[in-house]
Amino acid sequence: MPTRKNLLALPLLALLLLAFAGCTSLGPPSIARDRFDYTTAVADSWKRQMLLNIVKIRYGDAPIFLDVASIINQYSLETELRGTLGWSEPPSFQRQELGGTGRYYDRPTITYTPLTGEKFARNLMTPVAPATVMSLVEGGYPVDMVFRILVHSVNGVRNQFGGSARMRRADPEFFTLIEKLRQNQNSGTVSLRVKKTEGQNALIMVFRKQTSAETQANAGEVRRILGLKEDADELRVVYGSVASAPDEMALLTRSIIEVLSDISSTIEVPAEHVAEKRVLPTMQPEGEGARGNLIRIQHAKEPPGDAFAAVPYRDGWFWIDDRDYPSKKLFSFLMFVMTLTETGGKDGAPVVTISAGG
Repeated sequence: MPTRKNLLALPLLALLLLAFAGCTSLGPPSIARDRFDYTTAVADSWKRQMLLNIVKIRYGDAPIFLDVASIINQYSLETELRGTLGWSEPPSFQRQELGGTGRYYDRPTITYTPLTGEKFARNLMTPVAPATVMSLVEGGYPVDMVFRILVHSVNGVRNQFGGSARMRRADPEFFTLIEKLRQNQNSGTVSLRVKKTEGQNALIMVFRKQTSAETQANAGEVRRILGLKEDADELRVVYGSVASAPDEMALLTRSIIEVLSDISSTIEVPAEHVAEKRVLPTMQPEGEGARGNLIRIQHAKEPPGDAFAAVPYRDGWFWIDDRDYPSKKLFSFLMFVMTLTETGGKDGAPVVTISAGG
């Protein structure tokens, strides 16, 4: 039988529980959780969207880009605690009642914006600026990888291309050229600077002097392949298919849609799809490294077990193996290049708004 002392303690207990519930905040704990959860979700969906569009281009389908414009999430926690207490003297009747209710709401609102229109199409088809290409090299990306992906030709020396409209093999000296440039890049003897020429800023590639005999030989081979002067230590980088001067390096760069078309040409597809003329045969690489597959995208009937990115398409799965580091690295580089070209329909990065009032 509860005593009067115990009965008097019930209201105090109720007040303490109410005070505790009122002082608990949902806001601060949600920041770390939501920031990383939404970052992971957006990144994974971005990878899958990119992979799906590459696969769709392989099959002659139109790529569609859907941007995450904003993420708004609202949390709400409602608590209610009720208590009644009664007794009489002498105690002939006693009654105690304690009850409560609670409600928790999680209401995410995500806004998607399809990237369409003239501006989007124009930026997909506009060649990447040579200054962007060389800035990637200066930023530490391997010059052979950058040129293999983003450049059609250097002073008329043509790169391999897998796009169906003008599919071709690389000129014999193209891979020698980018290998020599990579060796010079590794030696630290190649740098970029901006020079004022005729009232305009010109991008200059500089071959530094006082280097080893091997590095000098590599630089000489680069000059020979590009048809430059033997003593040309500064090369003016311009856009074009051929150079107009013996100290120019003319880069005929690719557009984003051309980059995606080239990468899609080496996707592994089912033999029956080729036989039924649903897709062109897979373009075989010329060798290893920069000459080989840019990204190895595999096909399977069942969902893969260890995938870096995977998408369902045409009753199967296309995926990049998580243990294939070169493919993962190059795929991530491609996604970074996409951020350097304004594609329209975006005002900035996705805005994440989280209301965590309780």
